[in-house]
Amino acid sequence: MKRYFFYLLLCFRAICFGQIPEGFIDVKSVIPDLEIELRYFGANNFVGRPIEGYYTNKLILTEPTAEALRLVQEDLSRNNLCLKVYDGYRPQRAVNNFVSWARQLHDTVNKREFYPGVKKQHLFKEGYIASQSGHSRGSTVDLTIIDANTGEPLDMGSPYDFFGPISWVDHEGLTKAQKANRQLLQQVMKKYGFRNYPKEWWHFTLRNEPYPSTYFDFPIE
Repeated sequence: MKRYFFYLLLCFRAICFGQIPEGFIDVKSVIPDLEIELRYFGANNFVGRPIEGYYTNKLILTEPTAEALRLVQEDLSRNNLCLKVYDGYRPQRAVNNFVSWARQLHDTVNKREFYPGVKKQHLFKEGYIASQSGHSRGSTVDLTIIDANTGEPLDMGSPYDFFGPISWVDHEGLTKAQKANRQLLQQVMKKYGFRNYPKEWWHFTLRNEPYPSTYFDFPIE
């Protein structure tokens, strides 16, 4: 019960005062050179439009997650590489938006690009859409590695947010270079305290996350 009221208090403060709740941080304040492209702020995503709750391209994470990510960035920079982040904290209203979209079977505007091999009516059954997401706890990030000079992402073998086995970390149908790039991402994230979701090469959650049972809903603005 105390945890529930704490959650309500944080969300109330964020909504009424436009503040990031205590325990969270704008990641740019600790990693100024971080490349951020929140895919759900724009239309380049599997839904094909901006998602509710994403009102600016601002990466918000819990403070310990941001600090761990800073260490990853510093490590990669020694080899002229950087991180690029596609998603971090995700409001519960955005997750609800995904659920509502998944039930509208006629809306398949970006199917060819993001889920060509999956029937939309099977997105729930196959685990691509769910009513809750670890992102809403504030300690999960979706990211890749880019060349610091060109800004080009390393070839990971599949696009971000592609629904299919080719996005699984240990997928066999990859080139030697693609496997090496995925392994580099896995190793550097694990080194600084993150664990991966094996069916999404880009998806990492901080071990010992501070809010393991709380799903927040304050907007990103």
